[in-house]
Amino acid sequence: MTENHFKSSYAAINGLNMYYEIHGQGKPLVLIHGGGSTIETTFGRIIPLLAKNRQVIAMELQAHGHTNDRDTGLSFEQDAYDVAALLHHLKIEHADFLGFSNGGQTMIAMALRHPHLIRKMILASIFYKRSAVHPQFWNGFDGVTVEQLPQVLKEGYLKANNDEAGLLNMFNRDVQRMKNFKGWTDEQMQSIAMPTLVINGNQDVGSLEHAVEICRNISYSELAVFPGGHGTYLGAIESVDDGKLPAFNAAPLIETFLDKA
Repeated sequence: MTENHFKSSYAAINGLNMYYEIHGQGKPLVLIHGGGSTIETTFGRIIPLLAKNRQVIAMELQAHGHTNDRDTGLSFEQDAYDVAALLHHLKIEHADFLGFSNGGQTMIAMALRHPHLIRKMILASIFYKRSAVHPQFWNGFDGVTVEQLPQVLKEGYLKANNDEAGLLNMFNRDVQRMKNFKGWTDEQMQSIAMPTLVINGNQDVGSLEHAVEICRNISYSELAVFPGGHGTYLGAIESVDDGKLPAFNAAPLIETFLDKA
């Protein structure tokens, strides 16, 4: 990630020392990473494209990457509160947002609790209720160990924070949050009013049928389906074999969606 305009720093946010990065210049686009991830592992391959015409702001959430943990439970609502506080710290009143996977679920919480901050949002590879994924997905959280976390995600965390205990803590926090996942109602989703782009892979965690359901519930929404798995179209490191952004990626579509009046 080598844009000419780059800054990395920490902000004191709700008891966290939150790590964040700013790439490029222009209208703000806020990126929220997935569970078990860092800025680099989720977005490192696509940020250079997105930052050509925008100010891209990305943070690492509670217990992830460079950001420390605190004595509060992990929840999407708390993450949304933390992201809102970071924008207040940066004096940004209104922005576009892209949330991937668990970051997309944080985006749902933001749309419900902090809608005034959002101009447009992109929900990438998300689901809002348990029935959107196969029961085996949920059963997989029983007895799972950190050894089953993809090696590239373990390496990504340790690159940001060389602390094996921190890695285990992040893993346990994320697993517990998903075991407790209750999601949102159709009525809550129908209350979301900002323009929304829903992106899914055709071999993603959430079903294509559920991606269509999200669009049907959010009035001002569009749907795009890319070939590949969970975040392949973003170059998410757990989904690409060579660590490179696929030629057929979501950056041009994201630009088009955000630039539309």
